[in-house]
Amino acid sequence: MEQWEYWTGFLWANIETKGVIEYVKNRWPNWFPAKYAPQTMIPELDGLGEKGWELVHMEPVPGVGNNYEVRFQSETSGYVWSNTYFCVFKRRKQS
Repeated sequence: MEQWEYWTGFLWANIETKGVIEYVKNRWPNWFPAKYAPQTMIPELDGLGEKGWELVHMEPVPGVGNNYEVRFQSETSGYVWSNTYFCVFKRRKQS
């Protein structure tokens, strides 16, 4: 029977993350994304994939507290912008 291990965490989309500008220029030479474009997470996602992790869920969240709790907004508070994503990954458990 196959067994899986899971990893959950937060990823932040940000063009200023080390190595992201170079990655974007190499992959899309004629495009410069906005500072918080989701494509800026691709280098980190690729790195996790190289370690065997498969992304199975990604969801934007309004914010993360100092204790890594997720902040939620009420429907009456208006729009909330975020570059933070809660992610769930899995990979086959090593024997």
